[in-house]
Amino acid sequence: MASKYLASLTACLGRIQAVNELRWLQRQAKSQSHLADMVQRRISGSQPFGPLNLLTRPPVLIPRPETEDWVITLSNRISASKTSPKRLLDLCTGSGCIPLLLCHLLPKGSIHACGVDISEHALRLASDNAQLCGTPQPTQSNVDHENTFSVTNGNILSPTFLNDANIVPPYDIVTSNPPYIPWNEYLQLPSSVTDYEDPKALFGGPDGLSFYHAIASLVRQKRFLRPGALIALEVGHNQAEDVKQIMRSEAHMHSVEIWSDPWGKQRTVVAHLTLYPYPAFNQILPSRPKCINCQRLSMINIPNLETETILFGTIIQKHCTEIN
Repeated sequence: MASKYLASLTACLGRIQAVNELRWLQRQAKSQSHLADMVQRRISGSQPFGPLNLLTRPPVLIPRPETEDWVITLSNRISASKTSPKRLLDLCTGSGCIPLLLCHLLPKGSIHACGVDISEHALRLASDNAQLCGTPQPTQSNVDHENTFSVTNGNILSPTFLNDANIVPPYDIVTSNPPYIPWNEYLQLPSSVTDYEDPKALFGGPDGLSFYHAIASLVRQKRFLRPGALIALEVGHNQAEDVKQIMRSEAHMHSVEIWSDPWGKQRTVVAHLTLYPYPAFNQILPSRPKCINCQRLSMINIPNLETETILFGTIIQKHCTEIN
């Protein structure tokens, strides 16, 4: 039976991708009938992604099992509720798989997501998937009791992205599975990938890191992130350490970790904008810590920890007032 499934998947995906796909489907299947159903859905233009079943259409990137894995892990790290809802920005959203799965997994009314992409094909597919999953667009009447998802066109590599894209910072969470394949690797991809998926969804610049530099430049903008914000970025082969360094040196994130996927590959770089930018709360930082609002070096040094804790909001407000 496995050989039959493999032959069917190979016909639409190519041999290498089909082998990986079947291996993942077998691990997820609860029974043989469940496996048969998942294989059929995969062939017929849909893709299981966690408990969701998402539409897939060329040339938009097909949601991958390694992405599903870290998104589920991320959902367990997000503390969100109706009384403390989170705002999420998903860059290079593609099919919308990342924000839609988070909207499904988190409590209702606890997250409001926006997906950005340069491709109109992707934006239409993401909107169709949101409708399929029952995740509405935000309105005044539903934001208190529904998780919501909207899409907007934008080119993150453009220097005018913030002005052109219909986004409204600050955000609590930024996610992205951006194009990360360098040119030399793109030329070696099998036709089952290049014939199906948009090059703009794959090619990440000469070294594959162009989008990570752009994301770092974006999130370090003044008041783009809320205190305690979280950034999760999928990365390609042997890119995790480079992206970790980009998030530290260019995005000014002090807390950065790397997550591996179930196959042992370093897959996701996760950065935290620490809530308290003082040495007593975090790892050793420069003598003048960065302000959590504007990310500039603080001009305020209050040595007493208890006083810092009590006056934290006042400290930050005073700091931002002084530098503006």
